Amino acid sequence: MCGLSGICRIGTTTLVDSDRALLNTLSRAVAHRGPDESDILELDNVGMAFARLSLVAPELGSQPLVSDDERYVLIANGEVYNHRELTATLRDRPRYRTDSDCEVLLYLYRERGLRFLEDVVGMISVVLWDRRERQIIFAKDRFGIKPLFFHQNEDRLVFASEIKALFSDPATPRLFDWDAALTHPSVAAATRTNDFELTTFFCGIESIPAATVMTIDLVDGTRSSHRYWELPGPDESGSLSADDAVEQYRDLLVDAVEACATADTELGLFLSGGLDSAAVLALASRVTPGLHTFTALNASTRLNGDADSAASIAAHFDSPNHQVLFPAEAVPTPDEWQQVLWLSETPMCGPEVYYKWQLHRYARQARPQLRGMLLGAAADEFTAGYSFDMASGGGWSAFGSSVSQLARRGRTHPTRQHWWDGENAPFLRDGALGLGGDVDDTYAEYVAWEHRKVQQYNVWHEDRTAAGSGIEARVPFLDHRLVDFTSRLPLDLRPELLWDKTILRRATSPFLPQDMVDRPKGPFFYGAGVHHTYRTFLSMLEQDGGALIERALDGPQAAQMLDGDALHAAVAELAAQPTSSPQVEIVLRLVNMGLLSGMAEEPPPPMIDAAPVQVMARASDAVDSSTRELELNGPLALTDDRSIGLSPRVLLLSRPEDGTWFLAVDGSIEYELEGDSETLVLLRALEGSTSSIKQICATAGLEPETIRDDVRQLISDGAVLLV
Repeated sequence: MCGLSGICRIGTTTLVDSDRALLNTLSRAVAHRGPDESDILELDNVGMAFARLSLVAPELGSQPLVSDDERYVLIANGEVYNHRELTATLRDRPRYRTDSDCEVLLYLYRERGLRFLEDVVGMISVVLWDRRERQIIFAKDRFGIKPLFFHQNEDRLVFASEIKALFSDPATPRLFDWDAALTHPSVAAATRTNDFELTTFFCGIESIPAATVMTIDLVDGTRSSHRYWELPGPDESGSLSADDAVEQYRDLLVDAVEACATADTELGLFLSGGLDSAAVLALASRVTPGLHTFTALNASTRLNGDADSAASIAAHFDSPNHQVLFPAEAVPTPDEWQQVLWLSETPMCGPEVYYKWQLHRYARQARPQLRGMLLGAAADEFTAGYSFDMASGGGWSAFGSSVSQLARRGRTHPTRQHWWDGENAPFLRDGALGLGGDVDDTYAEYVAWEHRKVQQYNVWHEDRTAAGSGIEARVPFLDHRLVDFTSRLPLDLRPELLWDKTILRRATSPFLPQDMVDRPKGPFFYGAGVHHTYRTFLSMLEQDGGALIERALDGPQAAQMLDGDALHAAVAELAAQPTSSPQVEIVLRLVNMGLLSGMAEEPPPPMIDAAPVQVMARASDAVDSSTRELELNGPLALTDDRSIGLSPRVLLLSRPEDGTWFLAVDGSIEYELEGDSETLVLLRALEGSTSSIKQICATAGLEPETIRDDVRQLISDGAVLLV
């Protein structure tokens, strides 16, 4: 993971002094992505800046890279996992000047031109300067894992790994694209598999599409694009058995994970507790034993079982598991939220982005030499991981019907979308809905939709949250060979192998415990306990009289686009009682739009200069003085005027459907409490306050004598502190 930036003059052969000053500013704006070293190269009318995070060849992997004939200059962000195999295919063996895995790209382009990425296995964004032809070549991997943005006008072209860097250029518009954000189906969480356009959310700023090589002529500014890969369709040419398919998929998965788990610096792994990240841990441990793993611990992940599952699977593979505590009362401040929002550059920034940002920050603090993080991301999107939920209790055919309905909704003519709002569309034939034609393979259309979603959200936020801490996110499930394989599965094997990602479950059964292989899909903090997560972010929107909403309304055009009174009212209503309504995240996205419009107009300082934000402490790291005192001196004689409070090591959780409460200490549930128990009344009275036993009892209507033994036990367990 590195930071790319640069400037190119159009219609001239030299840079001017102002370009050189801008080049330095651009470089500073992406410096957080590459804290290990930086370099700037000016040749002719092109300036390139490179900020390096060194995972491969730390001593001999610097960029920019120049070909042996000095015709081509290249900077690249990402990894070419099969660089040695690619070198062996070159007709002319070049004289490499570095040990960088990306240097082979220079010579692949020299020999193959626009087809130079067709055999590359990895994640990559590329800027290549052909000095003879006076052309800039931009290129991206098949899933757009590594970002690259640009702005072009008549005089010059500026580019960078992150949008925020381009605002250093006075000629680049500083305008949030309200129309793009408000019409984008993913932002509104619309349930339709339409062929939506990818957007950058900012006017005048473009992104290189995935699987694309773009050529820009610096003589006249004209450009052309070549797409070198498409999602394949089912292969009906052979007779592949289910067992053979599982074996082939397993071999590809092993190779993909081992490639991602190889580096010359320390790697870690985000361990959610689900099958996907567990599979990555199992295979990565063969290459890098003892990987440090990191798990989000909050009320949601505790109640849905993810935290316990992560601890169990980490122990199975002898990997340290850092469970990073996110207590409900640890509410981001408005400044902290704006920092993570500016880092992510998308109105879709939400709880998942915040948690991952903090996990990366903790990981880098706990393991200062860590440079890369393995992820289990994007397995579900290409192995029908959501099929069970989408089938609503049915099987593969019910999932297929659901997918077909999503496809119909996406292709319905805009003037007839109201039939979907009235839930009457299923009664109408395609012609009545104004559909633009039948789709023979709606599952393939669904996968293509997931491919676009992965670019717009998944890899976008995974890249930024890691980059904020100088870490590279590695995603083995986005090895294109895996996606090619599942996309090519014959139609008759889909129900058997893609239902509830059976192909992955069967492929991982030889090296994972069976209970992990069979574990149901659980989406991060969603499910049981999601209301605890939403409570945290509603509190953020409520704090200081709704200061974050007011900041959003101050953004350009925000007051014309957003109803501030309605936003405040919605937050108050949602916060009044535990809620699992997805409207919480929709409200947050609208607030994000206003905040981004303001920050675009007046950009904050470079991320590398940003004020530090508190990193969450791991629950099991906390050792309080009252516990030590109990261990040394035995049970304490409590007095009515001794102050007590909840330990930061605990979480008080509820299950609304049956009124049961739980108390977790250091990630383990120690108590199950009935809704009317005196212990629960005591604990709820202690939430957010520190008071004497006498005061707590008076407030909660309890008698000190009846709760004294409970208090002693809670102190002994580390749940309550004596202050």
